[in-house]
Order: sequence, then structure tokens, then C-alpha cells
Amino acid sequence: MLSQPLILVVNCGSSSLKFALLDPDSKHCELEGIAESLNSDKARLSWRFHGKQHSLALNNLSVSNQSRHQIAGEAIIELLDQLELRRRVTAIGHRVVHGGQHFSASVIIDDRVIEAIKACSSLAPLHNPANLTGIEVVTEHFPELNQVAVFDTAFHQTMPAHAYLYALPYSLYQEQHVRRYGFHGTSFRYVSGQAQQRLNISPTDHGLVIAHLGNGASACAVHNGNSVDTTMGLTPLEGLVMGTRSGNIDPGLFHFLHQRCDYSIEDIDTLLNKRSGLLGISQLSNDMRTLELAADEGNTQAQLAIKVFCYQLAKQIAGLMTALPRCDALIFTGGIGENSRRVRHETVEQLSSLGWHIDTALNANNGANTNGLVNRENAPSIGVIATNEELMIAQDVIALTSEP
Repeated sequence: MLSQPLILVVNCGSSSLKFALLDPDSKHCELEGIAESLNSDKARLSWRFHGKQHSLALNNLSVSNQSRHQIAGEAIIELLDQLELRRRVTAIGHRVVHGGQHFSASVIIDDRVIEAIKACSSLAPLHNPANLTGIEVVTEHFPELNQVAVFDTAFHQTMPAHAYLYALPYSLYQEQHVRRYGFHGTSFRYVSGQAQQRLNISPTDHGLVIAHLGNGASACAVHNGNSVDTTMGLTPLEGLVMGTRSGNIDPGLFHFLHQRCDYSIEDIDTLLNKRSGLLGISQLSNDMRTLELAADEGNTQAQLAIKVFCYQLAKQIAGLMTALPRCDALIFTGGIGENSRRVRHETVEQLSSLGWHIDTALNANNGANTNGLVNRENAPSIGVIATNEELMIAQDVIALTSEP
């Protein structure tokens, strides 16, 4: 029906702004798109509507990163007007990366929630400010509608203390809430549910390791639908090698860089968050697609960056298995996890001593003909499952805003 109400989902990443309009009854996606590469001169707004793909350049982004998200948000609102979809929006859901200890579930946004998100911004400096910008833009254009914040950290509130505590003076946890929080929770929650259905495993008796791999990357051990451990920590910097983030490092590096290179705390923060990871090692790009093409052409730095990425991923997957009584499946998701045959292959090769083996033919088409499974016959299950954070967010919006 042309008048069917829709849920607008806004997902502001560190350098992108994904959006979707979903039918709350059928779960059909009426419109979806992304404003991407917002930190470069190649920023574009792309969207799919009625089965057709469209794209336009966003040429006026010579401003701060936060303002870039604002401009992208305004472009998306203008698109809704052009497609005559704006009047059908009945509620909005926002992905928010860090909720700290304030939130263990999704909530309707009010002034108190906004202040709490701001208070957590120092813990997710690449994301929470962008999330707030998305909320501000939407509030300006839809002041009368309910908005819901869906927190990446909420899913990991089930982690036991021995998994989330750092070996620091306990007073830092008691007084400053210094602990591991974990991220990508909305994705893990969705993929966990999908894995249960596809693999026909019991919701109350299973163990999964899920690797969400994109420009930001983390892995999670899921026991009976609950997070029991994950690779990211107090901030999204800890854990796996990422697009521009270092992942795990020796904390002594801070003193070394300050003493030997005269780096300030701000310099070190910028180095680890924005100049490291795949970009730092390759000296070429933070984009895995670019690096794979360069590696195939013989670029040794690109080859090294991919090797480090896969090795560290395999090592931390193996570690997460210790959080589970058993592991029924390893699941790859996220842009890299769903599409990079090379990353899956190289990662699973590193896990062969644990019995994991990938089927080259199945892996070549991302498990398209085998319900996502890419493992060899008689080997532990390895799956490729496309995440759908937007649908998960929309479902939370429906649950919180629907009349009883």
C-alpha cells in the first residue's frame, strides 16, 4: 500500500551514514542507501529504490567530520522529499555505538538519553559524535516523532565479570566504570538469531563465534544467544586489526612514543584510531577491496596488511572459543566477512589445527548455494551470514513505540 507507514533507520558510522525505510509489518525495505567515504573527496550518496540503484556525488564536504555527517543527513532528508516518502515515516531508530553502563537495552530518546550518549563520546570518539549528529538532523526534520536509540554495547551486558574486567585496580571499575563493553552488538544479535535458524540448532544449547568484519571489526562468543566475551573493550580500539585502528597493542607503546617521539596523548590517540590498522601497515588504504587488488598485483605491503589482519583474527577467534562449552559454528559477517573470500580462507587456514577447514569451491561463491555454509564436509560449520542491523533496529523501534 502506498500509504503504509515506514520506520526510518539511521546508522551513522565513522565515515558513512547508512539509512533504510522499512515496513514494520512485512519487514520489506522500501528504500535503502548509504552516504559513504565521508572522510574523503570521493563522498557519494547511493540508494536503491524500486529495484534500481542510484548514486550522486556529495561535493560540498570540505568541512569537519561531524559536519560531513550533517550534510549527508540533510541530503538523505531531501531524497525522502523527492521520493515522496517523508510523510510515511512514523518513527525513527538510531544505531548508537557506546552506551557505557547507562543502557542495557534500546530506549526512546529524550534529553536524558542524549546527555548520556554525549557522556560516552570520549569512549567512542569516531562514532558517538556522528550518532548524535544523526539524531540532531532527524529531530530538526521530524520533531513530532518518537526516536529510539539502539546501543551496540547493550548486547554485551551479559558478559560475566571475569570477561569484562581489566586487571587494573578495582577502584577504577567502581568509580570510573573502566571495563570492557564490546561493540557491534546489534549485528551479533541479528546474526546469532539467523545462525540458530539456518543451522537448526537449539536456542538454549549452542555456542557460536561470530566475526563482524568491516572498517571496524570485532568478534564475539555467543552462548545460547547471549554474549559471553568479545574482542572490543572500553572503546572500539581494542581487539582485532581494523581499517584504521590498531587493535591490541602493548600499552607500553604510549610511554615509548611520548618519550622517544614526543607524541602527546592526542597524537597517540589519532595514531591508533585513524592512522593504523590496514592503512598503517599497507601505507595504501584502509579498504580491504583496494588492498586485495593491490596484493594480487604484487604489492608486498598490501599482502602483509592482509596477512596481519587474518592472523590476528584467527588468534582471537581461537581465544574466544575458550569462553564456550563447545563451538557449533564460526560465522563471518560484515562487509569484509560476507564478501572477502581471501580473508575467510586465510583466517580459517590459521585455525586448521583446531579442526576448521574451508571448502574452496563453496567459499568462492560465499556459500550462496549452501545456505551460507563454506566448510568442508565433516568439518565444523563455517557460515557466511549477511548482517542486517537496520532490520534489528527497526524491530526494536516497533517494540518500543507500538501502542499496547
